[in-house]
Amino acid sequence: MFRNIAAAYDKSGESERALMVAIRLATALDADLHTVTVAEELPAYTAYGVAGDPSVIRTLSEDRSKFYASLQDKAREKASAEGVQVSTHLLDGEKVDAIVHFVREQKIDLMVIGLHHRSLRVSRLWSTVYELAQELPCSILGVH
Repeated sequence: MFRNIAAAYDKSGESERALMVAIRLATALDADLHTVTVAEELPAYTAYGVAGDPSVIRTLSEDRSKFYASLQDKAREKASAEGVQVSTHLLDGEKVDAIVHFVREQKIDLMVIGLHHRSLRVSRLWSTVYELAQELPCSILGVH
């Protein structure tokens, strides 16, 4: 059934829950497990800091790299604690496009995504999850 599972993983509590569900599924189905994280761009206001000190961009980029390395280490530790090996992937670019490309390239069967609680019904229509549901060529499991 599902042989290649991926969990969208970022710093949110929702993605933590999604990862734990993906780990349990990978264990039960003896499937390969991946995490996919899309790196956020540095905020536009960093240009003001660079104007004052050009080395700021290097420092911010290094901090960003350390943050994502730490996040990936955390995912590997959680999976390892459950006896599962996970491949972590850090992507650049627009979230939906990057994840869709990854899913196609890695031949993912199931994408596990943490669902964020939205206060407005209208805001749900433009969420990343909704866009992914329209674009992904695989099954999607949303986790609360």
